Amino acid sequence: MAIDMLSRPAAPASNTAVFMPELVYFEPDALLYPKGEQILAWAKKQGLDIHMTTSHNQIRDLPGESELEKYRIAKRTLVVGIRKTLKFETSKPSAEYAIPIATGCMGHCHYCYLQTTMGAKPYIRVYVNMDDILDAAQGYIDERAPEITRFEAACTSDPVGLEHISGSLKQVIEFMGRQEFGRLRFVTKYHHVEPLLDAKHNKRTRFRFSVNADYVIRNFEPGTSKFHERIEAAGKVAKAGYPLGFIIAPIIWHEGWEDGYAALMEKLYQALPPEATEDLTFEMIQHRFTKTAKNIIAQRYPKTKLEMDEEKRKYKWGKYGRGKYVYPDEQATALREFITERIFDKFPQAKIEYFT
Repeated sequence: MAIDMLSRPAAPASNTAVFMPELVYFEPDALLYPKGEQILAWAKKQGLDIHMTTSHNQIRDLPGESELEKYRIAKRTLVVGIRKTLKFETSKPSAEYAIPIATGCMGHCHYCYLQTTMGAKPYIRVYVNMDDILDAAQGYIDERAPEITRFEAACTSDPVGLEHISGSLKQVIEFMGRQEFGRLRFVTKYHHVEPLLDAKHNKRTRFRFSVNADYVIRNFEPGTSKFHERIEAAGKVAKAGYPLGFIIAPIIWHEGWEDGYAALMEKLYQALPPEATEDLTFEMIQHRFTKTAKNIIAQRYPKTKLEMDEEKRKYKWGKYGRGKYVYPDEQATALREFITERIFDKFPQAKIEYFT
């Protein structure tokens, strides 16, 4: 892809800071692990407010005068503990299993399904017993060999946004780099990729970035890296040899959506270096919500512009007898076909893994 680098306007200076918690809690046993000691030393160096807790699932004394204030403080709270549940959840269609290295996210994306799944525990948890977690992953790999087993590291968190604190993602990348039948995938909205660029990944980790129309990023993704920061980081990741992917999610029907998603693909085309397009994947996820999620989002982001009108949606049944509101078939088809055409127009060698 020929790109005139000199004629491209300079991107604004990068200014999205790395996550810095206000409160840090430790389970006592977490300090028996080297990673726990490492994070404690880091927290002390940063001058953070440090507390002890009996369990990473039982943080009940967070400050705040109202539920909304407590929620916002929780999103700035880091809890360091031990992952006791080593049975991995499935992670279709992205991967066979979710690998649990962290839970919770510092971003404030209005639409995020973690609003519901984390419920009253929106604080961020990192786990120090990585050897146990990787041993469990090895068991899943061995059980399915010689089939390839894929692991998703971003089901319950954005691990890139925590890497400067935990270092856990690099551990998993290098673990998978040694696996004949194991592969890693994760997605991020953060551009702080430098700690991962020298990892020995052996092309067995697909590094994906979440991207969207400007309207969606501007209105619904506070607390995340800006679009130009993500794409600049994607170029660095591609040059480091990682297979690259983009998740367009959630795809939101809004006024001018055709122009918004066409502009997204044009910006990607103009910004990505040639090596980024050699093994490029796209995943597309339309916006969906549950009644529970709608109520929680309305409480936590009372001024949100997010459209959640059940009368305008189709109810799609899911597992366990629960369902979600998605776009009606006609709208979903229009979104899928329009964005698919733009992807293949700009990146004819790319692979679209799914639309859901």
